[in-house]
Amino acid sequence: MRELRERAEFCRTLLVEAGDLVMRGFGHVRQLEMKGPQDYLTEFDGRCEAFLRERVQAAFPADGFFGEETGGVEAERLWVVDPIDGTANFARNIPHFCIAVAHVAKGRTEIGAIYNPAVGDFYFAERGHGATLNGRPIAVSPATSVAASSVELGWSTRIPNHDYLGVLATLLDAGFNVRRAGSGALGLAYVADGRNEAYAELHMNSWDCLAGLLLVEEAGGRICAFPEKTGVIHGGAVLAAAPAIADSVAAATGIALAPRRR
Repeated sequence: MRELRERAEFCRTLLVEAGDLVMRGFGHVRQLEMKGPQDYLTEFDGRCEAFLRERVQAAFPADGFFGEETGGVEAERLWVVDPIDGTANFARNIPHFCIAVAHVAKGRTEIGAIYNPAVGDFYFAERGHGATLNGRPIAVSPATSVAASSVELGWSTRIPNHDYLGVLATLLDAGFNVRRAGSGALGLAYVADGRNEAYAELHMNSWDCLAGLLLVEEAGGRICAFPEKTGVIHGGAVLAAAPAIADSVAAATGIALAPRRR
């Protein structure tokens, strides 16, 4: 317990420092590369990940590190990091992006943090201690009606467009509003604080989703059975939702929910 609390306090400080670094580049991107179709990379993605890796290794040299840009290997204690989720937004001067960090211990996410430094939203969760936004407790939406619910649907080039469009059509036919804002991690955070009723993606990488899934679970939502052990490396389907509409979203997307937490 003491070791997790020490890492939780370190994580809070780490993200604020990383946010300061990223904001020095917001509006000043000079190098823009493409890793694949609609998959952007700026010099600040690399700088931020290098900073995070260096700070984690200095503070906890026995812990592992797995980042979007530089990879890593699994370990009993593992930091899973996305230095900028929503890089396309960041590169276009749209203030909807974030830094996402999760700490996984023995195959289970114990700490999750998501920080959008452009607007000052800092989400944080420790397993068993609830979820907060800027230090205040948050909870998922109380919505009970599909017709009054919004789902953010993520998109991945790993999934055929036909499959993605099929899920989109099914959600719309069921009565949901569907949107996409370009940051899966923030989409999950918005489920945790009730701004979205659900987030779904047919394939999502661990660095994008582990922190957000813990936030939603700690905020009282339902989440998928994301395979944290194998999913760290390979990713998987992701679903997080307010309890009353979770079954409806699961049926529409074909993504199974984990058993309710006791």
